[in-house]
Amino acid sequence: MYWMYHCMNSEQSISCLEAISERDSYSSYAEAIMTNFEPTEHQHTRYNPLNGQWILISPHRMRRPWSGQEEQPQRLDLPEFDPSNPLCPGVTRSNGSKNPIYTSTFVFTNDFPALLEDVPLPPESDDPLFQTGGARGTCRVMCFHPKSNKTLPVMTPKEIRNVIDAWIAEFKTLASKYTWVQIFENKGASMGCSNPHPHCQIWACSFFPNEPRVKDEKLREYYLTNGTALLDDYVRKEIVKKERVVIENSDWLVVVPFWASWPFETMIISRNGNRRISDLTLQQINNLAIVIKELTNKYDNLFKCSFPYSMGWHGAPTGELAGQDDKHWTLHAIYYPPLLRSATVRKFMVGFELLCQPQRDLTPEQAASRLRELCGKKHYSEHI
Repeated sequence: MYWMYHCMNSEQSISCLEAISERDSYSSYAEAIMTNFEPTEHQHTRYNPLNGQWILISPHRMRRPWSGQEEQPQRLDLPEFDPSNPLCPGVTRSNGSKNPIYTSTFVFTNDFPALLEDVPLPPESDDPLFQTGGARGTCRVMCFHPKSNKTLPVMTPKEIRNVIDAWIAEFKTLASKYTWVQIFENKGASMGCSNPHPHCQIWACSFFPNEPRVKDEKLREYYLTNGTALLDDYVRKEIVKKERVVIENSDWLVVVPFWASWPFETMIISRNGNRRISDLTLQQINNLAIVIKELTNKYDNLFKCSFPYSMGWHGAPTGELAGQDDKHWTLHAIYYPPLLRSATVRKFMVGFELLCQPQRDLTPEQAASRLRELCGKKHYSEHI
């Protein structure tokens, strides 16, 4: 009884039973349930066309009391300079290298990288259950700003443009050699950031990692079927619907995706057909800096805290795959923020999420509405 299984609460169940008693037919029963469906009240699933997975949405769970773990909000009273912080200007790092007295961005090879360039390859195996593959690459750290108490929302648009310029420069250098170049930022201790200094990482690898590889397959399938890029079509439809749009300008659209799995997940999507971050024009870079500042301001202003997240850029693959047809790709950034109800209550991807499929409580439309209504021009700390 598929439809009976999807009656979510007592009121809905009563209306369903009344429908059965009055009409006594399966078709009428199903029609009654669909008529009474409210996406902000009733659980349902949504399909993510970028990875082929389904998301379970359970909005009624927002009413449950919380007695689980609570996070410590990131401090705002950090010093501008800490001589013990290995990312600060002029500090000597654990490997003996001394940072320059940098005044803008600063990039160096990670002292403890997950990927190295010169390593032996594992032997080939003819056993399908014990397969290995080569993994070569490099990992870099990029400091956004010389001051430890600066984060993107409190940086100026010019300072953010410097960050984007550095992303592009590193991408161009690494893309000529490696199949995938992943630019990503982990902000906040709750997202694994172990150093309170504004920075990101760039991992370049010789292989095509799982997430972008699956996304490449799905984007290609859509393009071959429809003759258009999936995310280009998605942008056009979201602009018309307006339900999940958070920010937009002539070059970029920020939305809470229809299929979002994290509470306040967003995507920044190019509106100009860009496929890689190296394609951006000066105007597009300037508008991206404005969008990043506004979005991260909204995040911080939501719960009046330095909002944690993991974010990263996805675009067409590089290296030996750069010569392949890539019309199916659209450049975009993804933000995965964990906070759910407050500065201290976060969403954990555990249990059902790990063993079955992602689940969220707040609907994407509700999350988008809350973010859209927030001020993105001014940081809440400026009112203190």
